[in-house]
Amino acid sequence: MSSSPTFLNPGEAADRLGISAKALRLYEQRGLMAPVRTAAGWRAYGPDEMDRAAEIVALRRLGFSLAQVARVLSGDPQGLEAALAAHQAVLESRLAGVAAQIEDVGHMRSALAGGAVPSAGDLAQLASTDHAPDVAFDLPWPWGGERFELGPIRPITYIVGPLGSGKTRLAQRIAEALPGAAFLGLERLLDREAVPHPARDTCSAETLAWLVEDGATMSGALTVLAKALQAPDTSALVIDMVEEGLDHATQEAVISHLRRRGPRGKPVFLLTRSTAILDLAAVGPGESIILCPANHAAPMTVLPFPGAPGYEAVVTCLAAPDVRARTAGVVAMRQR
Repeated sequence: MSSSPTFLNPGEAADRLGISAKALRLYEQRGLMAPVRTAAGWRAYGPDEMDRAAEIVALRRLGFSLAQVARVLSGDPQGLEAALAAHQAVLESRLAGVAAQIEDVGHMRSALAGGAVPSAGDLAQLASTDHAPDVAFDLPWPWGGERFELGPIRPITYIVGPLGSGKTRLAQRIAEALPGAAFLGLERLLDREAVPHPARDTCSAETLAWLVEDGATMSGALTVLAKALQAPDTSALVIDMVEEGLDHATQEAVISHLRRRGPRGKPVFLLTRSTAILDLAAVGPGESIILCPANHAAPMTVLPFPGAPGYEAVVTCLAAPDVRARTAGVVAMRQR
């Protein structure tokens, strides 16, 4: 006797898929899937709905926008080439890193065969693809001036910390230390009437079109952000509280757009406290996390895995956009 199929509620389905229940709701709103309804009107996800959701999640992790996901699911190839090209670039970047490590191991084995015994430092270097830091400087106040080194610069770097941890000062110092970098502060929110000019701002208008297609809500804050991302005279961009002025769907569209650029995209440093921007379960190899501890210990790089040093501290700094909205405008002040 065959057993009846199991139906999950939104929370259970989201946990099994490794996403948020709000992401499931967004997929439904965009017409990508339709959960069944119980007699009481509650959403329920059976085997068919879970298979569909799993396909959507897999496509999103490949860097596809929601609009691209919809086209793929309907059999429309429009935009598929660009999405696959971006994913191929990511894979090629990883392959190049592995090839370089294999070459290093080969050289070391040859040296060993010739009687040259590698040092412990040489062996330890095999475990890392990181070499000379891309940026190094003495930390500003509220730290004690200790040296800070960061390298290599990833396409996306998140800067996280509680209120008053000094993360904005760190971000400003990174922008100063990186040649050609620009710092985009919260004053950008004053430009609420920003509108892209069709001729002058072709690149930012195209970016805005992609973001809106992916579920973003048009606003002055989003327009300023799009212009900054496409500015040709900057080599890197440091953005203070990137989620400010953006609703939940827009935040998800922004981070999806940034990930689609692949390893050749302009490096961006994102100060954030939003789980829509920094979804720890979705952090990829082209992304890194910097934590500014509450006790003003030196900033540290944190791996996105439970149990890694600093992971739990990062978790406590993040909240969903609706929770973040309740603390909007809160400023931590401390006498110097």
